[in-house]
Amino acid sequence: MSVVRNGTAGSETTARARRFLNAAGPFLGLLLVLLLLSLNSESREFIFTGANFKIVLIQTVIVGIGALGMTLIIVSGGIDLSVGSVVAFTSVLGARLLVADVNPALAVAGVILAGGAIGLINGAVIAGLRMMPFIVTLGMMGIIRGAAKWLSNKQTVSAPENSPVNAIMARLNPTEFLPLPAGVWIAVGLGIVMAFMMNRTVFGRHIFAIGSNEATARLCGIRVPLTKLWIYGLAGLFFGLSGLMQLSRLTQGDPSVAIGLELDIIAAVVIGGASLSGGTGSILGAMIGALIMAILRNGTNQMGWETYVQEIIIGGVIVLAVGLDKLRQSRSARV
Repeated sequence: MSVVRNGTAGSETTARARRFLNAAGPFLGLLLVLLLLSLNSESREFIFTGANFKIVLIQTVIVGIGALGMTLIIVSGGIDLSVGSVVAFTSVLGARLLVADVNPALAVAGVILAGGAIGLINGAVIAGLRMMPFIVTLGMMGIIRGAAKWLSNKQTVSAPENSPVNAIMARLNPTEFLPLPAGVWIAVGLGIVMAFMMNRTVFGRHIFAIGSNEATARLCGIRVPLTKLWIYGLAGLFFGLSGLMQLSRLTQGDPSVAIGLELDIIAAVVIGGASLSGGTGSILGAMIGALIMAILRNGTNQMGWETYVQEIIIGGVIVLAVGLDKLRQSRSARV
């Protein structure tokens, strides 16, 4: 009996240690990136300043908000490759609405809802026809990118200079850390809300259950198709909001922007501890992952490294994160 108890206690201790490492992993990764960047004495004085950290946070907003939606999808066992196209399309749509003198509040609502509508279409096809998310969203990526070019007539659409939408991501007092743009606080607030939803609500538990084992989730009475529809629809709202932030930052809608953004967002979620197999992930980890991506890009840029070097480094970080996820899964299977 004592052997069994000791074995059970040991298993519980191991499980706690694994959960702690999974939760602390993104923070350790962030600390490692900061330490590596601090080794360069020439750029250290500029990288670690309040003004530069403001730039980093602004650069994090678009990927971070997109990562909120992508976390829902990846935890449920899905994927969405249409994010970059949705961001481009919604930024163009927002600029068009503002140019047409639509009330800014209605334009903001229209941009976000357009992203949600695209997400609902993805979810309906994936859940209703039981098609692979990879194929559905890959096709949607091309459709929405084409729609963005059609809507903009293959050119950028500048928003009115006095539009309040431009102020959302405006970098006021650029030489100081404060005040931060409203977009940064919006991202932080949404992150807190989504973390609560994922961990404390029935809907959040259903997302994890579907990602862990969809067949078992069905047997437990979870309405999997309807839940997937809501997952992709809610994620689409976040992608639309990322498009709004893109519009505010550039003060124009551009059908050619955000090419490859979906890879940055997926990488942020994976670096944050999510598993591409589903069932694992966290909102906080995804936000930290987005911050790591922004710091890597900003730091290597400040050190004068070529763009291709940045891409190689970020690609290596993604491969490392996926490799650690596979290692974690194999150890869990042995236990």
